[in-house]
Amino acid sequence: MKAAVVTFPGSNCDRDLATAFEKMGFQVTRVWHKDSALPEGTDVVGLPGGFSFGDYLRCGAIAAQSPIAAAVQAHAARGGYVLGICNGFQVLTEMRLLPGALMRNAGLKFLCKTVTLKVATQDSPFTNAIPKGAEIQIPIAHHDGNYTIDAEGLKALQDQDRIAFTYAQNPNGATADIAGVLSANRRVLGMMPHPERVIEPEQGGTDGRGLFASLISGMALA
Repeated sequence: MKAAVVTFPGSNCDRDLATAFEKMGFQVTRVWHKDSALPEGTDVVGLPGGFSFGDYLRCGAIAAQSPIAAAVQAHAARGGYVLGICNGFQVLTEMRLLPGALMRNAGLKFLCKTVTLKVATQDSPFTNAIPKGAEIQIPIAHHDGNYTIDAEGLKALQDQDRIAFTYAQNPNGATADIAGVLSANRRVLGMMPHPERVIEPEQGGTDGRGLFASLISGMALA
Protein backbone atom coordinates (compact mmCIF):
# COMPACT_ATOMS: atom_id res chain seq x y z
CA MET A 1 0.00 0.00 0.00
CA LYS A 2 1.43 3.32 -1.05
CA ALA A 3 0.59 6.70 0.46
CA ALA A 4 1.64 10.12 -0.80
CA VAL A 5 1.62 12.98 1.71
CA VAL A 6 1.59 16.46 0.19
CA THR A 7 3.43 19.36 1.79
CA PHE A 8 2.37 22.94 1.09
CA PRO A 9 4.17 26.04 2.37
CA GLY A 10 2.74 26.37 5.88
CA SER A 11 1.87 22.69 6.39
CA ASN A 12 2.86 21.64 9.89
CA CYS A 13 1.28 18.21 10.29
CA ASP A 14 2.74 16.59 7.19
CA ARG A 15 5.40 14.67 9.10
CA ASP A 16 2.81 13.53 11.65
CA LEU A 17 0.55 12.19 8.90
CA ALA A 18 3.42 10.50 7.07
CA THR A 19 4.54 8.86 10.31
CA ALA A 20 1.01 7.64 11.04
CA PHE A 21 0.77 6.03 7.62
CA GLU A 22 4.18 4.42 8.08
CA LYS A 23 3.33 3.05 11.53
CA MET A 24 0.20 1.48 10.03
CA GLY A 25 2.21 -0.27 7.33
CA PHE A 26 2.05 2.08 4.36
CA GLN A 27 4.99 2.87 2.11
CA VAL A 28 5.08 6.68 2.21
CA THR A 29 6.40 9.22 -0.27
CA ARG A 30 6.53 12.91 0.56
CA VAL A 31 5.29 15.15 -2.25
CA TRP A 32 5.99 18.87 -2.65
CA HIS A 33 3.15 21.14 -3.76
CA LYS A 34 5.04 22.20 -6.88
CA ASP A 35 5.26 18.62 -8.14
CA SER A 36 2.98 18.00 -11.09
CA ALA A 37 2.45 14.27 -10.59
CA LEU A 38 1.93 11.76 -7.81
CA PRO A 39 4.35 8.84 -7.41
CA GLU A 40 3.48 5.87 -9.59
CA GLY A 41 1.23 3.39 -7.84
CA THR A 42 -0.10 5.82 -5.22
CA ASP A 43 -3.12 4.33 -3.45
CA VAL A 44 -4.00 7.12 -1.03
CA VAL A 45 -3.13 10.82 -0.95
CA GLY A 46 -2.88 12.56 2.40
CA LEU A 47 -3.44 16.32 2.66
CA PRO A 48 -2.20 17.37 6.10
CA GLY A 49 -3.10 20.00 8.63
CA GLY A 50 -1.42 23.35 9.01
CA PHE A 51 -1.80 26.79 7.51
CA SER A 52 -1.07 26.38 3.81
CA PHE A 53 0.15 29.66 2.35
CA GLY A 54 -0.60 31.28 5.70
CA ASP A 55 -4.37 30.86 5.14
CA TYR A 56 -4.11 33.89 2.85
CA LEU A 57 -7.36 34.74 0.96
CA ARG A 58 -9.24 31.71 2.39
CA CYS A 59 -7.98 28.62 4.15
CA GLY A 60 -6.87 26.18 1.45
CA ALA A 61 -7.72 28.50 -1.46
CA ILE A 62 -4.17 28.95 -2.75
CA ALA A 63 -3.15 25.36 -2.02
CA ALA A 64 -6.03 24.21 -4.23
CA GLN A 65 -4.35 25.99 -7.14
CA SER A 66 -0.92 24.41 -6.60
CA PRO A 67 0.55 22.31 -9.44
CA ILE A 68 -0.08 19.09 -7.47
CA ALA A 69 -3.81 19.87 -7.20
CA ALA A 70 -4.60 18.64 -10.70
CA ALA A 71 -2.91 15.33 -9.97
CA VAL A 72 -4.86 14.93 -6.72
CA GLN A 73 -8.12 15.71 -8.52
CA ALA A 74 -7.28 13.21 -11.26
CA HIS A 75 -6.40 10.59 -8.64
CA ALA A 76 -9.79 11.11 -6.97
CA ALA A 77 -11.60 11.06 -10.32
CA ARG A 78 -10.24 7.60 -11.13
CA GLY A 79 -11.34 6.24 -7.76
CA GLY A 80 -8.20 6.82 -5.73
CA TYR A 81 -8.40 7.40 -1.99
CA VAL A 82 -7.82 10.87 -0.52
CA LEU A 83 -7.66 11.83 3.16
CA GLY A 84 -7.72 15.52 4.07
CA ILE A 85 -7.23 16.45 7.72
CA CYS A 86 -7.92 19.94 9.11
CA ASN A 87 -6.31 22.28 6.56
CA GLY A 88 -6.40 19.31 4.20
CA PHE A 89 -10.19 19.24 4.59
CA GLN A 90 -10.27 22.93 3.73
CA VAL A 91 -8.15 22.25 0.64
CA LEU A 92 -10.53 19.47 -0.47
CA THR A 93 -13.52 21.79 -0.33
CA GLU A 94 -11.59 24.41 -2.31
CA MET A 95 -10.71 21.73 -4.89
CA ARG A 96 -14.43 20.91 -5.04
CA LEU A 97 -13.71 17.30 -4.17
CA LEU A 98 -16.02 17.71 -1.18
CA PRO A 99 -19.09 19.95 -0.76
CA GLY A 100 -19.46 22.81 1.68
CA ALA A 101 -16.93 25.20 3.17
CA LEU A 102 -14.99 25.67 6.39
CA MET A 103 -15.70 28.99 8.06
CA ARG A 104 -14.36 30.80 11.13
CA ASN A 105 -15.21 29.06 14.40
CA ALA A 106 -18.44 30.34 15.92
CA GLY A 107 -16.55 31.64 18.96
CA LEU A 108 -13.92 33.33 16.76
CA LYS A 109 -11.15 31.62 18.70
CA PHE A 110 -8.53 29.00 17.85
CA LEU A 111 -9.50 25.68 19.45
CA CYS A 112 -6.94 23.12 20.58
CA LYS A 113 -8.31 20.27 22.68
CA THR A 114 -9.50 16.68 22.54
CA VAL A 115 -13.13 16.19 21.56
CA THR A 116 -15.52 13.27 21.40
CA LEU A 117 -16.53 12.20 17.91
CA LYS A 118 -19.41 9.94 17.00
CA VAL A 119 -18.94 7.59 14.06
CA ALA A 120 -21.93 8.42 11.86
CA THR A 121 -21.47 5.65 9.29
CA GLN A 122 -19.54 2.41 9.05
CA ASP A 123 -20.12 2.24 5.31
CA SER A 124 -16.88 3.78 4.10
CA PRO A 125 -13.26 2.75 3.51
CA PHE A 126 -12.29 5.08 6.37
CA THR A 127 -14.70 3.82 9.03
CA ASN A 128 -15.48 0.17 8.24
CA ALA A 129 -13.46 -1.08 11.24
CA ILE A 130 -15.28 1.20 13.71
CA PRO A 131 -18.87 0.44 14.77
CA LYS A 132 -21.47 3.01 13.81
CA GLY A 133 -22.33 5.09 16.85
CA ALA A 134 -18.98 4.48 18.51
CA GLU A 135 -17.48 7.43 20.35
CA ILE A 136 -13.79 8.16 19.90
CA GLN A 137 -11.49 10.76 21.41
CA ILE A 138 -9.63 12.79 18.76
CA PRO A 139 -7.78 16.14 19.09
CA ILE A 140 -8.76 19.27 17.20
CA ALA A 141 -6.59 22.30 16.44
CA HIS A 142 -8.26 24.85 14.19
CA HIS A 143 -9.50 28.39 13.81
CA ASP A 144 -11.68 27.80 10.75
CA GLY A 145 -13.41 24.49 11.44
CA ASN A 146 -17.02 25.56 11.24
CA TYR A 147 -18.31 23.24 8.50
CA THR A 148 -21.00 25.08 6.58
CA ILE A 149 -23.32 23.78 3.88
CA ASP A 150 -26.75 24.83 2.60
CA ALA A 151 -29.95 22.92 3.34
CA GLU A 152 -29.98 21.15 -0.01
CA GLY A 153 -26.38 20.02 0.36
CA LEU A 154 -26.97 18.85 3.92
CA LYS A 155 -29.97 16.80 2.85
CA ALA A 156 -27.87 15.16 0.14
CA LEU A 157 -25.17 14.25 2.67
CA GLN A 158 -27.77 12.82 5.04
CA ASP A 159 -29.73 10.94 2.37
CA GLN A 160 -26.54 9.43 0.92
CA ASP A 161 -25.08 8.55 4.34
CA ARG A 162 -21.99 10.66 3.61
CA ILE A 163 -21.48 12.19 7.06
CA ALA A 164 -18.53 10.26 8.48
CA PHE A 165 -18.14 11.86 11.92
CA THR A 166 -20.10 14.25 14.10
CA TYR A 167 -19.14 16.08 17.28
CA ALA A 168 -20.76 14.84 20.47
CA GLN A 169 -20.57 18.45 21.67
CA ASN A 170 -20.20 20.93 18.83
CA PRO A 171 -17.07 23.05 19.48
CA ASN A 172 -17.14 25.34 16.47
CA GLY A 173 -20.70 25.86 15.22
CA ALA A 174 -20.50 23.31 12.40
CA THR A 175 -23.75 22.59 10.57
CA ALA A 176 -25.46 19.50 12.02
CA ASP A 177 -22.41 18.94 14.27
CA ILE A 178 -20.46 17.68 11.24
CA ALA A 179 -16.79 16.85 11.81
CA GLY A 180 -16.09 14.89 8.62
CA VAL A 181 -17.74 14.15 5.27
CA LEU A 182 -17.31 11.72 2.38
CA SER A 183 -17.36 12.20 -1.38
CA ALA A 184 -20.12 10.67 -3.50
CA ASN A 185 -17.98 7.60 -4.23
CA ARG A 186 -16.98 7.46 -0.52
CA ARG A 187 -13.25 7.38 -1.33
CA VAL A 188 -12.48 10.97 -0.32
CA LEU A 189 -12.74 11.92 3.35
CA GLY A 190 -12.29 15.35 4.83
CA MET A 191 -12.31 15.84 8.60
CA MET A 192 -11.26 18.60 10.97
CA PRO A 193 -10.02 16.47 13.92
CA HIS A 194 -6.54 14.89 13.81
CA PRO A 195 -6.60 11.06 14.00
CA GLU A 196 -2.87 10.93 13.16
CA ARG A 197 -2.17 12.40 16.60
CA VAL A 198 -3.63 9.46 18.51
CA ILE A 199 -2.31 6.22 17.05
CA GLU A 200 0.19 5.31 19.79
CA PRO A 201 -0.32 5.06 23.57
CA GLU A 202 2.57 7.48 24.01
CA GLN A 203 0.43 10.11 22.30
CA GLY A 204 -2.22 9.77 24.97
CA GLY A 205 -4.56 7.45 23.09
CA THR A 206 -5.03 5.15 20.14
CA ASP A 207 -8.49 6.10 18.92
CA GLY A 208 -7.06 7.34 15.62
CA ARG A 209 -5.86 3.89 14.61
CA GLY A 210 -9.36 2.80 13.61
CA LEU A 211 -9.41 5.15 10.65
CA PHE A 212 -6.11 3.89 9.25
CA ALA A 213 -7.03 0.25 9.95
CA SER A 214 -10.33 0.83 8.16
CA LEU A 215 -8.50 2.25 5.16
CA ILE A 216 -6.28 -0.82 4.95
CA SER A 217 -9.35 -3.09 5.06
CA GLY A 218 -11.27 -0.93 2.61
CA MET A 219 -8.44 -0.95 0.10
CA ALA A 220 -7.98 -4.70 0.44
CA LEU A 221 -11.67 -5.33 -0.28
CA ALA A 222 -11.92 -2.85 -3.18
